[in-house]
Amino acid sequence: MRHPVFLALCLTGTVALAACQKSSDAEVQRALKSVNVIDETNLNDIMLTVGDPDEAVAYFTKASTENPDRIDLKRGLGQSLIRAGRAAEAATVWASIANSPQGQPEDRVALADALIRQNEWEKAAAELNRIPPTYETFERYRLEAMVADSRKDWKRADSFYEIAAGMTTKPASIYNNWGFSKLSRQDFAGAERLFVQAITFDDSLFTAKNNLVMARGAQRKYDLPVVPMNQTEKAELLYTLALTAIKKGDVAVGKALLQDAISTHPQHFEAAVRSLAALEA
Repeated sequence: MRHPVFLALCLTGTVALAACQKSSDAEVQRALKSVNVIDETNLNDIMLTVGDPDEAVAYFTKASTENPDRIDLKRGLGQSLIRAGRAAEAATVWASIANSPQGQPEDRVALADALIRQNEWEKAAAELNRIPPTYETFERYRLEAMVADSRKDWKRADSFYEIAAGMTTKPASIYNNWGFSKLSRQDFAGAERLFVQAITFDDSLFTAKNNLVMARGAQRKYDLPVVPMNQTEKAELLYTLALTAIKKGDVAVGKALLQDAISTHPQHFEAAVRSLAALEA
């Protein structure tokens, strides 16, 4: 009489063991899936930042093709194409994202950026106009300023540059762009002030240092500004200043600055040597 009871207990134990086994397997699969997601996220981040741009394009092309519903992979492809200098392809990708049901205002900003990189200024302006005015970010206003610049709408450009500079803790590049805008308008004093601000926020930004020298040279200020610079940078800045002086008609000053650049450079300064030889000839 005990056998049926014992058999029932055994069967119950078997079922329970099978259920436990299934539960354990499910938990293992979930754990593995979580690990895979973490690994994939890390790999995506690496590809978007420090990976080779062309390898990143290949990676995200394959990943987004295999997972067409993953909008994050499409965004990764768009960003990778920009890094690889393939703006036309990036614009196509960003357009498909921005116009999809999952599209966000930041996607349209990325599309405008890709269009600007191709000098498609009016198309970029149209995309920016489609973004709600309540969407206010540094990147949006940076692009708005550039578009206003392209239209020579200086008042709007200045307003957007100022807004963008106030929306980031690293405004050096914005002040440099703004300064270059002033330089193109021949507002050399205004440009000089903005380049100094750019260097104040990032004293490693050589572009701003070079632009500062151009702005000063345009005002016939032929001494180097007091900014951090190494020996090679000093030579390069003297060379820029020399060319600016020559363009202003101050040839003698330019020749002296070229000689200073050659003697200052820690190596052979071929460009300056050629320029000086051309002047003396």
